[in-house]
Amino acid sequence: MVEAVQDAGVIVTGAGGGIGAALARRFAAEGARVVVNDLDAGKAEAVAEEIGGIAVPGDASTVVGPARDALGGTVDVYCANAGVAFEDGDLGGTLDEYSWATSWDVNLMAHVRAAHALLPDWLERGGGRFVSTVSAAGLLTMIGAPSYSVTKHGAHAFAEWLSLTYRHRGIKVHAICPQGVRTDMLSATGSAGDLVLRPTAIEPQDVAEALFRGIEEDRFLILPHPEVAGFYQARAEDPDRWLATMNHIQQKWEAGR
Repeated sequence: MVEAVQDAGVIVTGAGGGIGAALARRFAAEGARVVVNDLDAGKAEAVAEEIGGIAVPGDASTVVGPARDALGGTVDVYCANAGVAFEDGDLGGTLDEYSWATSWDVNLMAHVRAAHALLPDWLERGGGRFVSTVSAAGLLTMIGAPSYSVTKHGAHAFAEWLSLTYRHRGIKVHAICPQGVRTDMLSATGSAGDLVLRPTAIEPQDVAEALFRGIEEDRFLILPHPEVAGFYQARAEDPDRWLATMNHIQQKWEAGR
């Protein structure tokens, strides 16, 4: 058992399936009291019933208040897991305003709103844990998905900012950055995901296991695919070479469509 989360009040957004459901199950197995949040009320209720948690369906941007009430007034861990992905191709045609606006709101601003709601109490108590499901796209990028790539970079930057700003005041922050995970979102990435992500895709429970190893080791960056560390290093050391490599993948994708 991970002592840091025993009897903790935990909120997991986007927990009706995929990574969120795996996180909710793992926190519950570790003895936490878990609020299961999802836009799909039926899915949230099903996972909550399975794990002995509390379903609080609705928009992740507004869940902190009602979820905190459901937990008896205290939130110890917040998992900003809800996310959206669009295969919005490139910017050569009509700009998809919907995918950009929705991605900004769900993939980044929901995290900002949650932190804004949680931090006053956490800072007063001298403790709290913010878990951001970012994606390797937030460290690297993803072909065919500009709104996803850009907003996931934003989510990673925000998690970094939270950590560097508040770690000396007891706030723990973790950024989970997997590549492909066998969820409905992977299917939504279309042919680009088939090329780049599906060959090395892992199960949602593998992501939850990686997070708990990171919690035990007190690590900010959680890499369920360890090879991402090498890609991230290569990107920093020689950006032009890395961009050229990614462009070759882009061309391969275009040729195969």
